[in-house]
Amino acid sequence: MAGHSKWANIKHRKGAQDAKRGRLNTRLIREVMVAARMGGSDKATNPSLRLAVERANKANVTKESIEKAILKATGQLPGVSVHEVSYEGYGPNGVALWVHCLTDNRNRTVAEVRHIFNKYGGTLGAEGSVGYLFERVAYITCLHDDVDEVLEVVLDFDVKSVEKIDENIVLIQAEPSDLNDLCQSLSQTDWTIEESKVTYLPTAMVSLDADQLESFNKMYLALDELDDVQDIYYNCDEL
Repeated sequence: MAGHSKWANIKHRKGAQDAKRGRLNTRLIREVMVAARMGGSDKATNPSLRLAVERANKANVTKESIEKAILKATGQLPGVSVHEVSYEGYGPNGVALWVHCLTDNRNRTVAEVRHIFNKYGGTLGAEGSVGYLFERVAYITCLHDDVDEVLEVVLDFDVKSVEKIDENIVLIQAEPSDLNDLCQSLSQTDWTIEESKVTYLPTAMVSLDADQLESFNKMYLALDELDDVQDIYYNCDEL
């Protein structure tokens, strides 16, 4: 029995590790698809795609999966039509939720998202019901420890803010239209770009207590595990 129990534990741990790795690969493939969808399939002219592919390669995502994701996102895969869709609504305790998806089956995606909203006490709303609570920005993080040096490189762009968010990480927020040009300028330095994307930031935050945050966290994680979900924007305290 002891041996059986040990083997069961090993299988359980391996299963959990495999699930975690699968979710990471799914997220990296999503990043590749979003970057390709936004800036095209040419990595030479799409720095966001190049960075997304590099991250996927480092995580050992197969070359075939990456290439298929690019073709799928840019409409080059025969027989596959991918659509960008988003769903707006409110989660527990009035938290605004904006769920962005890439899907080849709108009916499946809306059914899955609606099920989770209903299950966790949320309310799925009409288009525009919460989108106005968020601002669209370019979001870039690079490994560097001197904000002033980063500022010198990005001064010619319409930058909203440049700030140090960790000891060796500088965050740049700018106009979305400047994302690729900013990445190209930063790529000419010897600094490492950790993340580059267009995202949505809340213009006002909702405060939650510990119990409310735990309730919202469960809903967020359920949405995040859906294959079609690319990003989830919300206006509450950190998870």
